[in-house]
Amino acid sequence: MRLLLLDQFSDPGGAQQCLLDLLPAIRQRGWQALVALPGEGELFKRVRAQGFETARVDCGPYSSGRKSLSDVARFLAETPRLVRQIRKLTSDLQADLIYINGPRLLPAAALAHTRCPVVFHSHSYLPPGPVRKLAGTALRGMAARVIANCRFVAEPWRPYVRPENLAVIYNGVPGTASHLRQARQEPPRVGCIGRIAPEKGQREFLAAASIILRAVPDCRFSVYGAPLFSEPRYSEEVRAAAAGLPVEFAGWVPNVYAALAGLDLVLVPSAAHEATTRVILEAFAAAVPVVAFRSGGIPEIIDDGRGGWLADSVEEMARLAVAFLTAAPEVRAAAGQAARDTWRRRFTLDRYQEAVIRQLEDA
Repeated sequence: MRLLLLDQFSDPGGAQQCLLDLLPAIRQRGWQALVALPGEGELFKRVRAQGFETARVDCGPYSSGRKSLSDVARFLAETPRLVRQIRKLTSDLQADLIYINGPRLLPAAALAHTRCPVVFHSHSYLPPGPVRKLAGTALRGMAARVIANCRFVAEPWRPYVRPENLAVIYNGVPGTASHLRQARQEPPRVGCIGRIAPEKGQREFLAAASIILRAVPDCRFSVYGAPLFSEPRYSEEVRAAAAGLPVEFAGWVPNVYAALAGLDLVLVPSAAHEATTRVILEAFAAAVPVVAFRSGGIPEIIDDGRGGWLADSVEEMARLAVAFLTAAPEVRAAAGQAARDTWRRRFTLDRYQEAVIRQLEDA
């Protein structure tokens, strides 16, 4: 089978990592794939390192979140060129299937009229409005299949996609025994991992940290991530909010498990429209418990009290964190093992790859 894989970003984010995780399974099937990306990001190099060809398409960049009028005008102006690019790539490759890893590409793919089956992998919640309607109309016009990473993300597409063409497949992550968290005598450390953006909640993390510090004065905190798709202003606000707190800003780390090896607990104070943030699964794989906001699709992947806890506020997040950090060593060890067991049962990379590949084969 010949696949055209389209992504709306070439900088590494969670959805892009899911695409990279899929490539080994595609190679194992003996399929041919061409990965088409915009920009000049790191993803080009990572895809080529796995032995796959790449091509460049015109898609953005646009501002994250609510789009400006200039973004909309540029999107409309670029769409005809993107339509031609998708049509040509599909024809040159003689593609049997188009896999789309971002909603911005859907209108152009529909207008390309390639008559090629389409699978759209939906990694984030698209709120009501013209953007969702445009993407949904494109999906309906292509009779596309949709893979959603949780039920919360799947719900907006139900009016546009036949029930048999809508599948929920939770993400999977690789595990590693070499970086599993070991009990230590040194001060506890609590972390927040993810791109620096309002929806990831670094400001809320720092608010929780200040409360935790009152109960656990020797606790230390780490923020891992960089402002990949968001304005740098929020990153500056986060650093200003950390003044006076024992917080390390470690930047983007290529190996998340190396970061997790130094943490006792991960806080995930994501905004209400969060899907199923990948870092929760990675923390579980590393046997690091998680306290997360009850946002979006997160309750679908955390079994409250078994390696993870759900909170409705900064204050509750801090309270749950303090309860864990001050618990007996055997209680903390059991929580870590429960997190690891959850990953092994539900979120392994093998399970994810097999489920997605099956959808591609069916399509």
